Amino acid sequence: MKLFSNCLRAPQLPQNNSWLNTDKPLSIKELKGRIIILDFWTYCCINCLHIIPDLKYLEQKYKDSLTIIGIHSAKFDNEKEIENVRQAIIRYDIEHPILVDKNFKIWQDYAVRAYPTLIVINPQGYIVASVIGEGKRDILEELIQQIIEQHSKQNTIKFQELNLTLEKQRSPIITPLSFPSKVLATNVGLLITDTGYNRIIHTSLTGELFNIIGTSKAGLIDGNFTEVEFSAPQGMTFDSENQILYIADTNNHSIRQIDLIRQQVKTIAGTGKQSRNIHRHHGKALETALNSPWDLVKIGKNLFIAIAGSHQIWKMDLDSNIIGTCAGTGAEACYDSNLMESVFAQPSGITTNGDELFVADSENSTIRGVGLGESAQVRTICGSGNLFEFGDKDGVGKDVLLQHCLGIEYADGNIWIADTYNHKIKSINPSTGECKTVLGNGGFSLQDGIGINASFSEPSGLSVFGNSLYIADTNNHVIREVNLNSLEVTTLNFPGLCSPDFCISAVSVNPTNSL
Repeated sequence: MKLFSNCLRAPQLPQNNSWLNTDKPLSIKELKGRIIILDFWTYCCINCLHIIPDLKYLEQKYKDSLTIIGIHSAKFDNEKEIENVRQAIIRYDIEHPILVDKNFKIWQDYAVRAYPTLIVINPQGYIVASVIGEGKRDILEELIQQIIEQHSKQNTIKFQELNLTLEKQRSPIITPLSFPSKVLATNVGLLITDTGYNRIIHTSLTGELFNIIGTSKAGLIDGNFTEVEFSAPQGMTFDSENQILYIADTNNHSIRQIDLIRQQVKTIAGTGKQSRNIHRHHGKALETALNSPWDLVKIGKNLFIAIAGSHQIWKMDLDSNIIGTCAGTGAEACYDSNLMESVFAQPSGITTNGDELFVADSENSTIRGVGLGESAQVRTICGSGNLFEFGDKDGVGKDVLLQHCLGIEYADGNIWIADTYNHKIKSINPSTGECKTVLGNGGFSLQDGIGINASFSEPSGLSVFGNSLYIADTNNHVIREVNLNSLEVTTLNFPGLCSPDFCISAVSVNPTNSL
């Protein structure tokens, strides 16, 4: 934390920019008498997402004296769209005002250099501290208490709660699914991580509802389907022989196992607390803290896990229950080398052909290959390999430009990817690195159609089964089905599935293997 003497007055905030989570712009001058924390963030950034619970804790505990204002300084072009920022606010349940920072103007005014940065302003409008990075809640709270004590003695602090009009109040999510992030098509039907509602949905391939797994309350509770709790679950992999589903329970920093036959859920890895350790580690799975596991794939008796928070690929032996680093140093960049010297940037999707792992390395907007044999190497298949070089360009190898790709699926010799921030589905030849757009016109909307006439909104998950490709169309809150012969895109319906606020009772049906 960098401290400042009371001589640096906080620059005023622009009033004509877009403001969200408030019915009017806020100013440093009008907030005189309150402590202000400016949170410089961008919604793609895992480190920015990690501090949201800390900010929520502080703003609730000190609501009569503290105002937090999120300054959204977009990294990716897609994040500059106001509607996409609004969706992110609702998805991550952000309850403080957000100011959209056009062209990094506010970022420059406050001399910010990294995501996330927190600027602390005292009740008299002076900058007193700058805090970079995550895991700083205790430091911030101590500083807040010091400011309250000092300015209470000086009678320069006002204790009054602010009333805000939140985006989730203006546009509540009442759709059957809420920000579904991944979908898995199997011989027992579709499995969907209904991320915004903190639950898993099990249906037939045509949408008949079999089971709702989870209470929809964010938490970490094992047990039967009606009592378990998840927190923003993401990727899945399925053991079809034993009908066991493995889940990356992202905000719980855990791996969960769902027995579809016994209808029981248990935690098999993680402590429920976020790891701050980016170094190589191996240990007992339930004694080892994880850092935002985002996706996983099963090969034999091993789970390979994309750990977005530590920018690594981990491996868990299901026989010994030992878990540890498989690839990546923990630094954030794009560097091809052997497994232990390679570097990733927020890997968010993982799949395999049995001989190699394929990874959607989202912050690099790059697709990576991770070898599985002796002397295994990490390679770049396509994409710029640069944290700040992205776009929408088909081609071969490093000439390809993607934008924060989150979903990936290997099938029949091809890699399918959800090029999430370009709102497109693309196909990649893993041998040549050739990348072609197959579905989506690039507009973020909901439109069925054939090939590039269809549209999506931040699709994040893919799964192929038979002649169909299933897509978790995240910001549209739906699952799409693509006929791979005709490339016709349709939107699936799920009769009987509803928002938790409107559901009367859960459904439990025994699916068969002939779906």
